[in-house]
Amino acid sequence: MPRAIQIREFGGPEKLELVDLPVGDPGPGEIRIRHHACGLNFIDVYQRTGLYPNALPLALGMEGAGVVEAVGEGVAHLRPGDRAAYAANPPGAYSELRVMPAKNVVRLPDGIPFDTAAGMMLKGLTVQYLLKKTRPVEGLEPGDFVLFHAAAGGVGLIACQWARALGLQLIGTAGSAEKCRLALEHGAAHAIDYSKEDFVARVKEITGGRGVKVVYDSVGKDTFEKSLDCLRPFGLMASFGNASGPVPPFAPGLLGPKGSLYLTRQTLFTHIATRESTQAMAEELFAVVVSGAVKIRIDQRYALADVAQAHRDLESRRTTGSTVLVP
Repeated sequence: MPRAIQIREFGGPEKLELVDLPVGDPGPGEIRIRHHACGLNFIDVYQRTGLYPNALPLALGMEGAGVVEAVGEGVAHLRPGDRAAYAANPPGAYSELRVMPAKNVVRLPDGIPFDTAAGMMLKGLTVQYLLKKTRPVEGLEPGDFVLFHAAAGGVGLIACQWARALGLQLIGTAGSAEKCRLALEHGAAHAIDYSKEDFVARVKEITGGRGVKVVYDSVGKDTFEKSLDCLRPFGLMASFGNASGPVPPFAPGLLGPKGSLYLTRQTLFTHIATRESTQAMAEELFAVVVSGAVKIRIDQRYALADVAQAHRDLESRRTTGSTVLVP
């Protein structure tokens, strides 16, 4: 029987269990896929802890790559034997085999290995919607400054490279000198070690006192307020994660005196709500990866059975780049 990771109650990494889960045939609009690799993401932590609540018991994992074994009625864009990859709801990617909706699953180009795909789908599609769709009211042009927190993580390293390809000057923050070097090596124009420097002061110094047009922030509570102070007038604060905890409530009136700022809370699953949008975004991601403009770093690999350690390492900031689980 295929193995999968699930939780029976919310909590720490010790709640992750390796279990046998039966897998049947796909129904209408579904496929059955055998995973070759699965991705690890902070959203998995949020679901494990209950910050993003789901019904229990819960199979975890939002990103994977493998081979389609069977397709259900009405699925026309995939066939048995296709190499495929996805970032998708519902969770369940931490598994050897699963049945899932086909809507967000796309065919994988032959030039992209399974582990690369599993390490880039959720993260790369996130960068696509941030840099291409989540833009300040004044737009983004080559030469513009943007601030990107957690620049040495899986999303961050893709963003550094893609921003460089777009001609943007990405200012990345990270928690150590080593991680800052990593961001710079991957295309960041500047890197700030927030463990030693005040990132607001450094951003103002780098931009000649003007600030940036947009801040992309997946950290949440620890960086939110200071990020607002990095923005120029009419700038955009784009929150898309809560790695340090959720942002506490604040008064919207705060945005006025800071420069008539804009604030948005983004999530990938709004952007991939249709098969057509998923396909279009994936094609852009595949194109920049195949071209070599964006290279996907897989810095950590764990056996599926070692998923608890993978979660511990992710939460303690011991990881860089992308992490994959191997069934």
